Amino acid sequence: MEARSTHRCFGGTQGYYRHSSTVIGLSMNFSVYQPPQAAEGRVPGLLYLAGLTCTEETFMIKAGAQRVAAELGMMLITCDTSPRETGNDGATGDWEFGEGAGFYLNATQDPWARHFRMYDYILQDLLPLIGAEFSLDRSRLGICGHSMGGHGALVLGLRNPDVFSSLSAFAPICAPSTCPWGEKALPRYLGGDRESWKEYDATELLRARGAQFDVIRVDQGEADPFLPAGQLQPEKLEAACAAAGQPLELHRHAGYDHGYFFISTFVAEHLRFHAGQQA
Repeated sequence: MEARSTHRCFGGTQGYYRHSSTVIGLSMNFSVYQPPQAAEGRVPGLLYLAGLTCTEETFMIKAGAQRVAAELGMMLITCDTSPRETGNDGATGDWEFGEGAGFYLNATQDPWARHFRMYDYILQDLLPLIGAEFSLDRSRLGICGHSMGGHGALVLGLRNPDVFSSLSAFAPICAPSTCPWGEKALPRYLGGDRESWKEYDATELLRARGAQFDVIRVDQGEADPFLPAGQLQPEKLEAACAAAGQPLELHRHAGYDHGYFFISTFVAEHLRFHAGQQA
């Protein structure tokens, strides 16, 4: 592991790191905010997954989460949204697919299957590394995400409730099997058999597996331009949770859009939600 840079922040340390991933087969970047309490022992954490076009730096720079994380004694962890410099034809130049748009899945179709394995990367590479190198209490680890990363958080959380103790999302892609972003990316990553898509669709996972958490929190801006475009479909998540008996706190916010002004407004509530679930 290589420390690219570290910065003092609210009494803790904001760091940016690089390591060689055995799952991805390439170098990967990630970021960790260590609160002041991490100097005394292991602390709870929150893994945050960013959205299309973002990197491991986006949340740490834009969300303003470190102040509250320092108060709560909570470690913040982010990773990149895909492998980089893959050399795959068509991997760059399209913000909705390829590099910067890994959808937090394990691709099965060539040429994407070789490097685009973000689902296994998080579980098998990133989290074990964080547990070994930083003072993270892995028994108290929440997961959160935004947009494509909200989709990733829902999928990883619902499939791994033994790994993640709490789950939330900002404006997630709730049903990628039936939205334009998903219908563009999933067949290229996973093939044309829609059955294989269900393992990466939160609404389908809820139907198949039922309730997995005491409660899930989701925040959605009502002025989000991707709502009328049918990309997010929170109503489908709401219906799937109701059918599965999964408690859901779906907070709708008039006037808020899809970006980080929205996230920074409500990020403290998400961190406190996770802290309460981890207590």
